[in-house]
Parts: sequence; structure tokens; C-alpha cells
Amino acid sequence: MNVDEPRVKAAPRTATTRKGGSPTIPLVVYVLAVGTFTMLTTEFIVAGILTQLAAELDISVAKAGLLITVFAAGMVIGAPLMALLTLRLPQRMTLILALAVFAVGHVVVALGSDFTLLMIARFITALATGAFWAIAGVVAAKSAGAGMASRALGIINAGGMLATVLGVPLGAFASQYFGWRGSFWGLAVLAVISALLIARHVPNNLSQHSNVSICGELAGLRSARLWLTLAACATTTGGVLATYSYISPLLIDGTGFSETAIPLVLIGFGVGSLIGSLVGGRLGDAHPHLLTIIAPAASTLVLLAICLLSEMKLPMIVLITLLGFFGLGANPILASLAISYGRHAPTLASSLTVAGFNAGTVVASWAGGKSLESALGTTGPVVLGACVAALTLIPVITLSVLAKRSARQEPALSV
Repeated sequence: MNVDEPRVKAAPRTATTRKGGSPTIPLVVYVLAVGTFTMLTTEFIVAGILTQLAAELDISVAKAGLLITVFAAGMVIGAPLMALLTLRLPQRMTLILALAVFAVGHVVVALGSDFTLLMIARFITALATGAFWAIAGVVAAKSAGAGMASRALGIINAGGMLATVLGVPLGAFASQYFGWRGSFWGLAVLAVISALLIARHVPNNLSQHSNVSICGELAGLRSARLWLTLAACATTTGGVLATYSYISPLLIDGTGFSETAIPLVLIGFGVGSLIGSLVGGRLGDAHPHLLTIIAPAASTLVLLAICLLSEMKLPMIVLITLLGFFGLGANPILASLAISYGRHAPTLASSLTVAGFNAGTVVASWAGGKSLESALGTTGPVVLGACVAALTLIPVITLSVLAKRSARQEPALSV
């Protein structure tokens, strides 16, 4: 068997089974999903309050969009860095500390008026978010056990996608009544609640990593397939976030929606991403490579359709929902593949998927802001998103070819 082929480690004691013997997802996975709900709400919430935030701070919409970019940059740096720095800490403690820093960062944003201070607070918050996301992925995959890793990660990812269904639209609604600062106060409270749930339900006897070294973790990242997977993580998310980060100006100026209607339209994206994440997670263990090819191909077509039909309200609602379904549906599969290919360094591999997803967001949201100010106007970020999403086909098709080649070689080796 090829050394790069995915293997899933046996389930730890936290895994549960039904009476008939079939495995079920343990409660700890759902508790961690509550945390990812809080985390992804803050990453996307600026998109829903972008115009309001820019008006109060007296800055351009493109400059306000840097609050999305700097958060993603913090995730890129924070996920692998914090994963290495916390290797020897109990995983439950790491999760709780990350949520504590997250809560404090949101209080600073809620009280601050200086744009530079807001940028710093968002960056520090992102460091904590990256640490939480990386550890949560490892704990969920190990808790679910053999053959259920993608499904568990799908639930973790669905917690984040639920943020786009409820968290982001509710934050946008709240900002209309309490101002955009009210959204950040609400997230600080949610972080405290999430920390209490994790303290109550996540086992305290998880791996302490006492026998793990930084050099050992780094040495476990030699798989070429892992890096192809990480490239796919960056481009698949970058294509979606280039568009989603600046969806409000497109819907208001291009499609003709009122500002109060934006949260309702964003619910469609959230519902699509939630369903896509659950479907992708459920089917990903059986058909990982097929689904990781279908998703970016469909996303590219949806983004091109948005460019052509941006002035039509009903088609735009449908297309934005489909963008959520296809654009983020492959994320749990990619995360599961990365942990499998980097199985000798699962924590760092998980953190690098977080970094990969957000690296795409950093570049795409920054470039999306530039394209917004180009001759293309509000459709500029969509054109950019379509090009980036199409690039995902290169690494995922390569991974599929390598997997088929390994499958053909395995019977020959066993003869």
C-alpha cells in the first residue's frame, strides 16, 4: 500500500455505538460544533455589516474589508503556530483558553473606535480561532473513529456553516437595532457559553502530547498529497470568499436589494453551505476524490452565472444558495484527507488545513477589494472568485489520479 494513502486510526474510548453495533457520532463532536459556530460567525459577520461599519468609521468599503483579510491572515499564522506551541498542553485546556482570548478580543472590538486597534484585535482573535479550529478537528476525528472521520468533520464544519445560516444574518439584523458593535458583544457572550460547554463535556483525559516534539510534527509533513490537499483548501475557499466578502455591495448596487433585505439573502448562502457540509461529510468517506472534483467545478459555473444574472433578484437568491452548497461542501472532505495524509502529525496537519482555507481568504478578500475598485465594479470580486475556484481542479484531479494509480498498484503488490 502506498505510504501516502489515507488511514484512519482506531476510535478512542469516547466513540459510541448503536445497539446494532454500528458507530454513532459522540456528543463531544456536537459540543465542538458549537464552538466552530461561534468562530465562523466572527469570520463572516463583517460581510453582513460591511457598509454600516464603513460608514460609522468613515472609511471606504474596500478598507473596511481589510477586517476580513486581517482575520484570515491571523488564522493562517495562528493555526499552525498555536498548534505547535500548545502541543504539550491538554487539548481541553487549549480549547478553553482559545475561547477566552476570543471573547476578550471581541470586547475590545465592541469598545474600540480606532481602525488600527480593531485590526490588531481581529488579528489576535484570529490566532485563538486558529488554535481552536485545529485542535477541534483532531479531537473530532479521533472521537468518531475509523470510517467516520469525514462525517465528524462534516458536523464540525456544519457548526461553522450554521453560522452563515443563523449567526451572520442575526448579527446583521442585530446591527440594524443595536449597531454593528452589538454583534461583537453577542459573539463575546457566545464564546463564554462555548467555553463552559467544552469544560463540561470534552473529556479531560485527552492526549497530552507529552511524547510529541515540534521536530517530530514537522517531519510528519513530508507527504506530497498533503500539500496538494492544502492547495485545494486555499483555492476552493478563496473562490467563494472573494465573492462573499463583497456580496453586500453587489446585492445593493447591482441587484437592487435594500440594505435591510441583505440578511435574508445571506440566509440562503448559509442554508446551502450547511446542507453542503453535511452532505459532503456524509458521502466524503466513500467518494472523497469524486466529490472534491464536482464541488469546485460546480462553484465555478455558479460564479459565472452570478456574473451574467447579477441584476435579477430571484436567480441571484438561488445562485447564492448554490454557491454555499458547492463552494463550501467539500471542506470537511479536504480536512479529513489532510489529517489522513499527515497522519504522523495530525494536529499540525489539521492546523494547516485551517491555514490553507484562510490563506485563500486572505489573498482573495484582498484582491476582491482591489477588483471592487476596478472597471468591473461590484462584479469584479465574482469574476476573480470564478478564476480562483477553477484553479482548485488542478490539485484535486491530481489527487484523484494518484489515488487510482495506487489502487491499481496495491493488488499487484499483494500477489
